[in-house]
Amino acid sequence: MPVATESNVSVIPEGNLSVITTSEDEKWDEIVKSFKDYDVYYLSGYTKAFAIHGDGEPALFYYEGKDFKAINVVMIRDIASDVRFSDKLPENTYYDITTPYGYGGFLIEGKVTQDNLLKLNEEYILKCREKGIISEFVRFHPVLNNSEVMEELYDITKLGRTITVELSSKAQIWSGITSKNRNVIRKAIKSGVSIYWGRDSKLFEEFIDLYNATMDKDNAKDYYYFNKDFYESVLNDLKYNSMVFYALYEGRVIAMSIILFSNQQIHYHLSASDRNYQHLAPTNLLLYEAACWGSENGYKTFHLGGGLSSKEDSLYKFKKVFNKNSDTTFSIGTKIINEEKYRDLVELRSAETDFDESTSFFPLYRG
Repeated sequence: MPVATESNVSVIPEGNLSVITTSEDEKWDEIVKSFKDYDVYYLSGYTKAFAIHGDGEPALFYYEGKDFKAINVVMIRDIASDVRFSDKLPENTYYDITTPYGYGGFLIEGKVTQDNLLKLNEEYILKCREKGIISEFVRFHPVLNNSEVMEELYDITKLGRTITVELSSKAQIWSGITSKNRNVIRKAIKSGVSIYWGRDSKLFEEFIDLYNATMDKDNAKDYYYFNKDFYESVLNDLKYNSMVFYALYEGRVIAMSIILFSNQQIHYHLSASDRNYQHLAPTNLLLYEAACWGSENGYKTFHLGGGLSSKEDSLYKFKKVFNKNSDTTFSIGTKIINEEKYRDLVELRSAETDFDESTSFFPLYRG
């Protein structure tokens, strides 16, 4: 596992690394959009909803060298705010960072040489230590496949496959769908299910009720319930990057999805459905129509994600019927920035009877 040590950290004059917060959202987004492969997950507006949700404080790390530049979007979390460290650590002193919900990791452009990557890594480690950051957990972007060039900076693990629909034409979308799913989509249309889309505030309110009911039936963890302020942030801060697609049957909304989009990429974000109408397969038709909308509007890919915990479970199998040929994979990365403090935090937890030091969870002190 990559660990920063004093011997491999030095001040590198050639580069310049800065940290931008959402208080400078215009500057943030201008930097992000200067990268040709940027995606919605890197925009300031995307991170604001998850800051409201309690995932930490968003930050954009921006590195600019002579012939090389890089960005990384993170959520900075105060370790003392974790209930397992209450009354054990001072507040606003020790932090760890993670990719915002979804996908991210470093985007880099220019001359991708080992020397440039090492300069980036050294400045990044220095900046993180300066801010009291102990460790980092990354969920790399499956479509951009940005984990490939990060192997010297992170300990990378490939977890599993995800489903991406190519959107070059409606014909290509249809050809990638399994024959069984094509029949299901045809049946939904024949049954009278219609798909519409928009971003009226009332649509978001309707989505909240249907989504919470869906989560209740799925016995979802508390994390997957979002408050009204979260949805208002999606509505207002992602004004040009989000849409609610919904399925209508006999005047009733029976399925809904929040779809995100930016820079030729679309993402299946949050979804809900009325189980009483599951036999009509409204979500199958909805995702097909969302893909067609993307193709008509010049988008190149529609990423559906994978299964729970990256397993090839029923959720993964449901998504796979939309592109039987998908070959995207999901990888994570871990990095210990301050080894000494990392060990201290693990030591603090080791006295607890329910603490399993052999778990693969990262960071271990939060396991």
